[in-house]
Amino acid sequence: MALKPRINHQIKAAELRVVDESGANLGILKLGEALGRALDAGADLIEISPAANPPVAKIMDFGKFQYLENKKQKESRVKGKTHGGEMKGIQVKIGTGDHDLAIKAARASEFLRQGHRVRVELFLRGRAKYFDFKFLTERLERLLKLVSEDYRIADPPQKSHKGLTTIIERAK
Repeated sequence: MALKPRINHQIKAAELRVVDESGANLGILKLGEALGRALDAGADLIEISPAANPPVAKIMDFGKFQYLENKKQKESRVKGKTHGGEMKGIQVKIGTGDHDLAIKAARASEFLRQGHRVRVELFLRGRAKYFDFKFLTERLERLLKLVSEDYRIADPPQKSHKGLTTIIERAK
């Protein structure tokens, strides 16, 4: 969890580099003068970068600051999980027929066309989980051969708790 930023009278530094809400630099000010400007603006003085010399503080409403920080964190979490789009999933079984595979491949092609990554799962039940890995990858490749979009394998086939999983994404 990130440290909570210091606001108003919690700030310890004698001098601060102050920035207003629009991002304009107000220069290096004494703590008292910076607090006065924040009070005049009807906002808070928030220490943004305590490690800088002198520390950087921003004049803005603290509630708005927290909202914007939470929004940034959510965006970075989402971006960290995916590479250029949402993760979509296609699931097939060993005995899936050719027509059904063609339908699944068309769906995967559509996802790739939209810029999403696709997790292709070969779902295994019972003893099928213990079949030869080469045999299982051949079954998975039956579907991949039918995908019409150009793709690259982002994550090679590997065993998962459901069976065999690979991730494909659009070729650059």
